Amino acid sequence: MSNFLPINTILVPQGAEYKAVCRGLSGITGSIPTIVAIPVGMKPLLKYLQQGQFLAPKSRVLIMGLCGSLSDRHTVGDIVLYQDCIYQGKQEECDRTFTAQLHSFLSEKVSLVKSLTSDRVIWSAAEKRRLGETLAADVVDMEGFTALEFFNASGVAVAILRVVSDDCQYNIPDLTSAINSDGSLNAFPLAMGMLRQPLAATRLIRGSLTALKVLEEVTNLLFSG
Repeated sequence: MSNFLPINTILVPQGAEYKAVCRGLSGITGSIPTIVAIPVGMKPLLKYLQQGQFLAPKSRVLIMGLCGSLSDRHTVGDIVLYQDCIYQGKQEECDRTFTAQLHSFLSEKVSLVKSLTSDRVIWSAAEKRRLGETLAADVVDMEGFTALEFFNASGVAVAILRVVSDDCQYNIPDLTSAINSDGSLNAFPLAMGMLRQPLAATRLIRGSLTALKVLEEVTNLLFSG
């Protein structure tokens, strides 16, 4: 991969996002990074990171996955590259050099964004727009700030590349109760949440499938060099 210093590890939320990244790397013949499936959510992720010393300082970690849009500028299928993440008034920066290299490599395909990390699912479109406006954030996820805070303290360079799976025009189902305390997804509450709001569920599924396809493609593009 001539474009970058090596990326040692890709962290990606377990489940469909992890599978999409693996599919993106499946045909690559050169050396590829270690892919690690991480739990969903801030607390489970922190616990997970604290348990495993799987990264040496000076290594480079790329976090990939899906995110929600907080602004009309970013719609389903858009690829975003984080500059920083905020959580409750605190801010953590992504590694500038690493981010700039990714940005120049993906150029027209990617937008630089500011991200909000949330400890719960932001499902209401009205709340998304309000958060976007009041916090001047473009997208939301549930892991970014935690990962940056942890790795920035350990001297590991991090960049975050995600794909928008839901916009701020429509509600998605409230799936907070479907996330277990260990950061895994619980199928029954997930199904119930979907069934209670079938229209929102259909939209979320369609948006996620579109975004997962883009996630797979951008992974392949990055490492087919």
